Amino acid sequence: MIRNRARGFARRAFVFVLPGLWVLGVVIWELSRPTSGRLLQLLAAAPAIACAGTGRRRCVLLGGVCALLALVPFGEVEPGTGWGTRLVTCGAILTVIGVSYLTAGRRLRLLRELERTREVALTAQRVLLRPLPRRIDGVLLAADHLSVSEGAVVGGDLYEVVGTRHGVRAVIGDVRGHGLAAMGTVAAMLGSFREVAHDEPELGGVLRRLERSHQRYLRERGYPGRPAGGAEPAGPFAEEFVTLLLVEVAADGSVTALNCGHPWPYRIARQAVAPVSPADPMPPLGLFPLPEELSAVCCGRLRPGEGLFLHTDGAADARDAAGEFFPLAQELRSSVAAAAAPGGPSPAGVVGTVREALLRHAGGRLTDDVALLMLSNDRVRVPAQASRARRAGTGRVEAGRAE
Repeated sequence: MIRNRARGFARRAFVFVLPGLWVLGVVIWELSRPTSGRLLQLLAAAPAIACAGTGRRRCVLLGGVCALLALVPFGEVEPGTGWGTRLVTCGAILTVIGVSYLTAGRRLRLLRELERTREVALTAQRVLLRPLPRRIDGVLLAADHLSVSEGAVVGGDLYEVVGTRHGVRAVIGDVRGHGLAAMGTVAAMLGSFREVAHDEPELGGVLRRLERSHQRYLRERGYPGRPAGGAEPAGPFAEEFVTLLLVEVAADGSVTALNCGHPWPYRIARQAVAPVSPADPMPPLGLFPLPEELSAVCCGRLRPGEGLFLHTDGAADARDAAGEFFPLAQELRSSVAAAAAPGGPSPAGVVGTVREALLRHAGGRLTDDVALLMLSNDRVRVPAQASRARRAGTGRVEAGRAE
């Protein structure tokens, strides 16, 4: 940020000094080689330069100085040249001042309008892909998103984490395509997940509801006004699909998941990083109907301080100038070591380090959207429930620590 401010200040200083140098050069040339004021006509360019780079007040101020200089005789005056030529030059300069003043005013209004439009767009995108809280029901969270569309906060990748009575549920996905064109599908998936994650007791029910939402969105998009129970869309919309990974972290730390064509996450246990691949994923959502039986896959249990690192394929597929893929697993291990803490690696530190390494590897030029999400179990160990039950029979009460 400091570097950008320094560059902006240097650019503004250069544009402000340039018109002054132009005026100084014209005056010195006229003094050294008098042209009876003909060369002073070049002073009209100075106000235009000032308006283009600095602002309206400086344009008027510099233009007034140039108009006065045009009336001042420099050196010897040739016969036949007098106040007429100088007044014409002064009038031309004043005309340039007026036009430049109006042009600069329109430019400033357009810049303010562009800034307001950008603020509205960023606010709308943040509502769609809203920032996650630092903690939900004893699970620490951190996420980041990179879009290939310049100036966009949201692209074709999505993520969300909600706390429900069934546990902490998370979704991460990748819509076919990238950038702003995929935002419609992202909005449909996130809106549906935020509602059904609280209603459905099983992950299979959540996935089926997401499938119906996706089909309904495609029907409305492909056939406006068609009833919701109509036939499946044909043509290019039939190829719209979404890769999804649903994860549920129960109160005891046990993890279950459903995977539709998405990369499996990495399990982070202290300094150890290992990929989680308990089963082959199902096809992406939208390519084929879901099977009749949907059973969530058990992915083990997260002990306090352990976590899961979820990502989209844009992270693993990023390439450098030589065409080498981003070494996600290696960078993740380095990030875990750098973000180590007594209670386990910090999710925000891991995600931030991986993000910087990814941008550095790709040279800031991504070819696909990237989403990074980390969940870490931060629940404090408490005495076993069985031990409590035994002591309850004898009338003894044992208190556990809680945050």
